Amino acid sequence: MSTGTGIRQSTVVRGKDDARHRLDRQSIADGVIELGKVDPVFTRLFAENGHPPLWQRPQTLRTLVHVVLEQKVSIVSALAVMERVDALCPRFDAASFLAVPEDRLRTAGMSGSKVSYCRSLAQAIADRTLSLAALRQLDDDAVMERLVAVRGIGPWTAGVYLTMALGRQDAWPSGDRALAVGYAESWQLDDVPAYVALDAHAEAWRPWRGVASRLIWHAYLEQRRSR
Repeated sequence: MSTGTGIRQSTVVRGKDDARHRLDRQSIADGVIELGKVDPVFTRLFAENGHPPLWQRPQTLRTLVHVVLEQKVSIVSALAVMERVDALCPRFDAASFLAVPEDRLRTAGMSGSKVSYCRSLAQAIADRTLSLAALRQLDDDAVMERLVAVRGIGPWTAGVYLTMALGRQDAWPSGDRALAVGYAESWQLDDVPAYVALDAHAEAWRPWRGVASRLIWHAYLEQRRSR
């Protein structure tokens, strides 16, 4: 049965491992259907922009470092710094990263605070107080708790890792500027909502906030490509 959006209508069935479900193209399609029942704007976003990318990232220290570098700067700027850090640390395991002198990381473009945060992450992995492999078996709240326990890792960084690396169905990167702006544009609001207000509104999108964020990001990027 067609929904009129190009998404196959299906019955959404999730097992007891729901909290650890990793999104794929079919589950995103399922999520679009369910979100459209809550708010038809999601159906429109899919119809206008098509299937959003998965934006998958590896479950690694390098991914976490990259997300830290993206804090409060443009994606392009963070990528340029990341490429220079890659050159300093080709293996990119915890021991190798900790062996890179701090002054060389700063020369590569990392701020002093981000050097400190990323070294805290690497140290937590090296001394096994943080296991990235173990995060795969935890529910979303427990993953957030483990990550924000590391110095310099806040809800946004942890939420992006939960969204992009773990690919959780209900992940929500609170404090994401592009999400707030994209939401204001797609819902035709006069003002960009405060993060706390957007978080509260997104509660209605559970358990599909990971799909909602991708649809909003995709619309946000398509708006800028068309300008």
